[in-house]
Amino acid sequence: MARKNYLSTLSVGIDQKADVIKTAFMGLLIALALIAFPAIPKAQPIPQSFADIVEDVIPAVVNISTTQLVEKPSRGKRGIPQLPRGGPLDDMFKDFLEQFGDQIPQKKEEGNGDKPRRRPSSLGSGFIIKADGLVVTNNHVIENADEISVILADDTILKATVVGRDPKVDLALLKVEADRPLPTVKWGNSDDMRVGDWSVAIGNPFGIGVTVTAGIVSARSRQLSNGNAYDDYIQTDAAINRGNSGGPLINMKGEVIGINTAIFSPTGASVGIGFASPSNLAQSVIGDLNEFGRTRRGWLGVKIQTVTTEIAESLGLDKARGALVAELVEGSPAEKAGVEPSDVILDFDGKPVDEMRLLPLIVAETDIDKRVKMTVWRGGKEKTLRVLIGELEEELQVSARVNSGADDGEPDRKTIDGLGVTVAELTSSIRDQYELPDEITGLVIVDVDSDSDAAEKGLRRGDIIAEVQQIPVETAKDAEEVIAEARSKGRSVVLLRIQSGQDFRLVPVRITEN
Repeated sequence: MARKNYLSTLSVGIDQKADVIKTAFMGLLIALALIAFPAIPKAQPIPQSFADIVEDVIPAVVNISTTQLVEKPSRGKRGIPQLPRGGPLDDMFKDFLEQFGDQIPQKKEEGNGDKPRRRPSSLGSGFIIKADGLVVTNNHVIENADEISVILADDTILKATVVGRDPKVDLALLKVEADRPLPTVKWGNSDDMRVGDWSVAIGNPFGIGVTVTAGIVSARSRQLSNGNAYDDYIQTDAAINRGNSGGPLINMKGEVIGINTAIFSPTGASVGIGFASPSNLAQSVIGDLNEFGRTRRGWLGVKIQTVTTEIAESLGLDKARGALVAELVEGSPAEKAGVEPSDVILDFDGKPVDEMRLLPLIVAETDIDKRVKMTVWRGGKEKTLRVLIGELEEELQVSARVNSGADDGEPDRKTIDGLGVTVAELTSSIRDQYELPDEITGLVIVDVDSDSDAAEKGLRRGDIIAEVQQIPVETAKDAEEVIAEARSKGRSVVLLRIQSGQDFRLVPVRITEN
């Protein structure tokens, strides 16, 4: 009996240990599963209605109407008002604020003769951000207008004055005087918006009245205008049509996360591709317009270009990223901070510069007179600089040197091994022949092999090679030594700093085998 009890006790002990081991093993499996397969974020449900979201916003959305001088048409012809043009997107997009044409015939006004007359044109939308009457809209809505009227949701018409406007980001700030506090909207954080998030556009399309459309954020950081460094649009498929321009794009909290600005359309009607200026950029601009009447932008003083894969290879950079400095403005914050031509700016004020186009946006939004850290790639390694941000002046131009490219004689020639270009050193006679100032240094190109990569990259006679691989060169031997060193490091591309006429640029050229 004692042996039987002992065996029973032993059996129970073994079973308990087995349960403990089983529980521990199952826990381990669950933990491994959670690590290997993290929880999938739950998608936001489709809202049953947007009514609660837009109810508080609609009263703050306004219609913008302008009056301007137009030529009186010939008798018997129907007149079409000349609407403001010249917005930053005219070349790529139809101005969706333009009406189809006023179909009311012109009537002769006694005593008016053939003088120009004033005619109103319903143009676009806007929204109120301050109860005392501050209204945001697009610059192209009110550009060239003689008089501006803001029409409230209750059809009250108020005369407006322009506080300030910024054509570069197509924004304007207006002021109206009312006998009561006006309804307002709140700014939201556009940086929080993700592709796929809901967005709601509100405006006055075709002048028919306040209209609400819904869609999703289709893309971020769209660049639309060639040459405009401040393009950074939110793309949405919420229907936007003529007359929506200047109206708010809101999130699911009823906050403004964009200002409807443009559409892409072959017909002028919505095809589901609309663009809005992000609220974070707009708030900065609107704040400056309210305080100073103009936009105050940070200024670094560099001329930059894109870092291509070949340029990255020539500089020993891990991948194509950053902004390549092609030229410095004399006396600029960048020059004072020690930035050099051919530096690649990788990080500015703690923000990574993944693409060249991001740098102007980051610098422009940096506080003036703020000292910031900047990381550059130079000589195959990172270097940290400190720069005191200046204020951008619109009339500021990059100083340029003159290079006529004239060829009045046959200079002494030397073909640079591996580049496919023939150069001449800048002796006194060569400077006279090419009319080059004394301050210009480098090698003048006198011939380019038509089959070379240099020819394909656009190098031509009269161009000046100022640097090879960020190293100044004054003789052909200087250039060949730098190229030889690049070869010894396994590089197949070298970076040339080229002066063509008044401009400097950085050109990656593939070197040939000996």
